Amino acid sequence: MTKYGYARVSSLQQDLTTQLNQLSANGCDIVFKEKVSGRNKDKRSEFKLLLDKVQEGDIIVVTKLDRFARSTPDALNTIDFLNQKGVSLVVLNMGGDKVDTSTAIGKLMITVLSGIAEFEADMIRERQLEGIALAKERNVYKGKPKKYTERHKGLQHALDLFRNRDTNKMTVKQIEEITKISRATLYRAVRDHANHIE
Repeated sequence: MTKYGYARVSSLQQDLTTQLNQLSANGCDIVFKEKVSGRNKDKRSEFKLLLDKVQEGDIIVVTKLDRFARSTPDALNTIDFLNQKGVSLVVLNMGGDKVDTSTAIGKLMITVLSGIAEFEADMIRERQLEGIALAKERNVYKGKPKKYTERHKGLQHALDLFRNRDTNKMTVKQIEEITKISRATLYRAVRDHANHIE
């Protein structure tokens, strides 16, 4: 039986020391560590190595569940995968408690807390939809705010250069480089302006 630790922070600027100290204090033999966002599971190469390496009877220790999984479904799927391999997960701080999936209480805690997280996410989505519906009823729903408005100086400069290409002899690529306005945004603005004139 080997006790593995897994420590992760989301960016290169963040520090792993606190997690490493906690994992060391909990008797981890080997610690996998990385500085990468949890959102993209494909980029978490150390995490994938850890999942490949663990064998029946091994233990994975993490300081918090969000270091281990990017979402509740992701956590449950990974825990299920570990259960099938005969590997247990220990979360040192889950709502203030230590949770060990090798115990009946630990399995129950994971299921209950995951269910609560899912419920909270559903409630947030429901409130957002209700808010949008009410805003539409009052005709105040604006949707996603536009990044570039008519008053955006960079976009206006790009439009001026675009309209005067006959005299300035500039390409769209050159206009992109000077104004930092993308080709798609520029063409959209030109089209919107044309539709507005019509």
